[in-house]
Amino acid sequence: MALCGVHEDRGQLRIYESLDELGTELADYVAELSEVSVKERGVFAIALSGGSLISLMGKLCEAPYNKTVDWAKWYIFWADERVVAKYHADSNYKVAKDGLLSKVPIVPSHVYSINDSVSAEEAANEYEFVIRQLVKTRTVSVSDTSDCPKFDLILLGMGPDGHVASLFPDQSVLDEKDEWVTFITNSPKPPPERITFTLPVINSASNVAIVVTGENKAEAVHLAIDSLGHDAPSLPARMVQPTKGKLVWFLDKPAAAQLEGSQFSK
Repeated sequence: MALCGVHEDRGQLRIYESLDELGTELADYVAELSEVSVKERGVFAIALSGGSLISLMGKLCEAPYNKTVDWAKWYIFWADERVVAKYHADSNYKVAKDGLLSKVPIVPSHVYSINDSVSAEEAANEYEFVIRQLVKTRTVSVSDTSDCPKFDLILLGMGPDGHVASLFPDQSVLDEKDEWVTFITNSPKPPPERITFTLPVINSASNVAIVVTGENKAEAVHLAIDSLGHDAPSLPARMVQPTKGKLVWFLDKPAAAQLEGSQFSK
């Protein structure tokens, strides 16, 4: 049985007893958004992140989703990527390819990985250029409040430090307003060089889901969601606040253990 609630300004909260239940509900959520987007726009533009997120999406490879989802209409992007070779163990592309993309009939040319043979700065610039071309053709929608791309869904994890994508606490990229894709060369987690969507792009999406599991992230979940007043640390995850889109948190019970409980119902 999941606990569900809506926080006044932090989106919808869904808390699950087990990872299996979370994975089933996450697959349902993604499949439903895919169906709506394909009906409305003819495509589903989804951006993935790294970490344990792909393993939690594994049920999409199983029945009924492997048959009912219109995989040919999916366009896959990465909200962040490590600047390593595509088949390096640290590559978010490799994790997604091995755990999801190779198991469902996605069109290979609809998968947009970064150029892994250039510097982090060049990779970020090239990735932004690719997205700009797809916005021109409306494969990726455009925000009606800015010139930012409007992805149908951006799926994020969160670290124990409250980072999302490769936006880490106290880094200057959190203040980036003009670029769609930027880069860092000093990630506090290895590997150091990464590209990442900026906050304006994340906050322009139609839907953003943040998936968090494990008790080691409970304090960060509390700091990212609960109302803590002006003295609260401004974690990157707390700065995810879609302008017009919907934010949903998928949490297991250990990750949600420190949340204030008044906003939940069975």
